[in-house]
Amino acid sequence: MSDHCEELVAKADKDRFLSCLFAPEAARPHIFALYAFNVEIARIREAVSEPQIGLVRQQWWLDTIDGIYADRTPDHPVAQALTLAIAKGDLPKHALHNLITAREFDLYDDPMTSLVDLEGYLGETSSSLIQMAALILGKGAAEAAGLAGVAFGLAGVLRTQKARYLPRDMVQSVGEKETTRQLCVHARKRLTEARATLGIIPSPAMPAFLPVSLTELYLSRIEGGGTLEVSQFRRQIALWWAARNNRF
Repeated sequence: MSDHCEELVAKADKDRFLSCLFAPEAARPHIFALYAFNVEIARIREAVSEPQIGLVRQQWWLDTIDGIYADRTPDHPVAQALTLAIAKGDLPKHALHNLITAREFDLYDDPMTSLVDLEGYLGETSSSLIQMAALILGKGAAEAAGLAGVAFGLAGVLRTQKARYLPRDMVQSVGEKETTRQLCVHARKRLTEARATLGIIPSPAMPAFLPVSLTELYLSRIEGGGTLEVSQFRRQIALWWAARNNRF
């Protein structure tokens, strides 16, 4: 089941897969399990033909999380691996529940209402993943995870080029292009704030933050207006440098 999770993350979430390779070998299967769970939830939108079916799938995962905490894990490779990850990091059930329910937004075509709502969404998804991965590694870092997750998450949603993630109030005020520019500026602000907490992030937790080291790279491509693709080699170099210098 650990191999299944690793393969799933390698195909669907290359940045987190590459980052996980810098984690201690004993912790990797558990972090891969957490990231595979995230992949399962994130891809529901693309796997269903209508929101109601997506809600059914999300409910299955909500029930599965409840079952895990009640010692009733279903015969599902990601769920079984996640059970071990939860035990390893003493992961809070509410964080896993919130990650699922936050992604109800993905099932619909309604736009994000405001930047506050967008940051809330990213806090329950991107930031939460960093915090839970840090717990698996032995040390949480909630404040840093919150800021870093929003920065990396903003770059991620902008790279999708899906207009529904752009805050409606900003788009109505300044248009999509200027909203994108302002969100890039805001992402850099959150990244700077996150980096200011580097001194209080426990060293063992740093592999959980490594994906965030790619934020600047992605924001530069978004602002450049050309291709958004960044080669795997370029990403690997950025991750290696961040891991070597214990920063993001």
